[in-house]
Amino acid sequence: MPQNPEKIQDHVELFHQPEYKQLFQNKKQFENGHEGEEVERVAEWTKSWDYREKNFAREALTVNPAKACQPLGAIFAAVGFEGTLPFVQGSQGCVSYFRSHLTRHYKEPFSGVSSSMTEDAAVFGGLQNMIDGLANSYQLYKPKMIAVCTTCMAEVIGDDLQSFINNAKEAGSVPQDFPVPYAHTPSFVGSHITGYDNMMKGILSNLTAGHKKETSNGKINFIPGFDTYVGNNREIKRIASLFGLDYTLLADNSDYLDSPNTGEFDMYPTATKLEDAADSINAIATIALQSHSTLKTREYIEKEWKQPTAVCRPWGIKGTDELLMKISELSGLPIPEELENERGRAVDAMTDSHSWIHGKRFAIFGEPDLVYCVVGFMLEMGAEPVHILVHNSNDVFEAEMKELLASSPFGRNATLWPGKDLWHMRSLMFTEPVDFLVGNTYGKYLWRDTKIPLVRIGYPIMDRHHLHRYATIGYQGIINLLNWTVNTLFEEIDRNTNIPSKTDISYDLIR
Repeated sequence: MPQNPEKIQDHVELFHQPEYKQLFQNKKQFENGHEGEEVERVAEWTKSWDYREKNFAREALTVNPAKACQPLGAIFAAVGFEGTLPFVQGSQGCVSYFRSHLTRHYKEPFSGVSSSMTEDAAVFGGLQNMIDGLANSYQLYKPKMIAVCTTCMAEVIGDDLQSFINNAKEAGSVPQDFPVPYAHTPSFVGSHITGYDNMMKGILSNLTAGHKKETSNGKINFIPGFDTYVGNNREIKRIASLFGLDYTLLADNSDYLDSPNTGEFDMYPTATKLEDAADSINAIATIALQSHSTLKTREYIEKEWKQPTAVCRPWGIKGTDELLMKISELSGLPIPEELENERGRAVDAMTDSHSWIHGKRFAIFGEPDLVYCVVGFMLEMGAEPVHILVHNSNDVFEAEMKELLASSPFGRNATLWPGKDLWHMRSLMFTEPVDFLVGNTYGKYLWRDTKIPLVRIGYPIMDRHHLHRYATIGYQGIINLLNWTVNTLFEEIDRNTNIPSKTDISYDLIR
């Protein structure tokens, strides 16, 4: 049946039309599928403890890992620097995936180029791809810096990025003094947070070379880590400004990932200036706002720059207090009264919502720093973590998480599930249900199966708009976290009490 051009239907309604229903029914004869009763029987069995034991026994298969691969984190770090074009030494399909993944989260165009390695490069190496790719990128897109990372193909065949970049400069692809930092980011090891760390170290080592001075510039450096909330970069800049602090944010991608619509496309929105990044070697200290996505970078800063570093993860009251006290300690500046008032408002908001979150059992998945911070905040609210799943876990994270859980009476019954995936989480939620789940968009399939409400916190969030624009750090971030959590619980209460004369005895106007 032809569609009426004056009434175009969204796919939500379109595929329920009779012709599509018939089309899907006709397809079944070619699919060799089981009858509906058998599908339903097996689906019910997958909710059991028997299936959970078999699910957790698998070793050779991963189903929906709660992580991404290294190059995604690398190009995310790169765009935080002024005029920087990410360049991926690998196949076109890989970089297209990274760009589309970030674009779907931010609803913003994400620029990145590829050396478009194919079968020839897999046999003979990707040197010529690098020479041609850097030349084309420099001439077409006019960047101030090109940051190079790799995919699996380039790593498997052993492409030497430093040698390739030197050869490309000798061939005239880019000027000799043009900055081309690089990072080896094989996708078959590590994750997106490893890629972020590798690229951040590569960029800083390139830009700061030869810029060490005898005296400090009096600044404090902040490294956000793989933090996908653009509101957090703006919040840390606001906090620093309230202090009157001279600082450098390494790297500030907030305008790149949340640029104003002025009617003209700007390929390189405002970001950390290259000269400021070069001078970061002369700062008083560097504060990382994440730990596990900045490990190699902090080691490099301490060893090569001879500069002290600290990790302050300003989520919740305790984490924010620690950051403000560290800034005050390093700078000698008092904590501004405005921030003290914000703390009071955050505590007041926590008091308002406390009775609704206290005692609630929750499960969570995500990368190490995010999970640590959210669990810390939830413990402050009296919520009880049950399942803590981190696919890209490590020994350091597990030790610090166990210490955090032991510090609160609400964390004593939690179980860590390192290296597990979201299909494992599904079994956990069926066999040991919780009151709510915290995670990214991929958790919506768990919500659909288990009916356990999902609080969307993390990356990516592709099925809801604008959450990435908010802050989750600082005292103002606390109110946003409260908002998302407690109102998700209220929505669930309303869903469970909305049948007139049956369940609506608590279908209330006031919560």
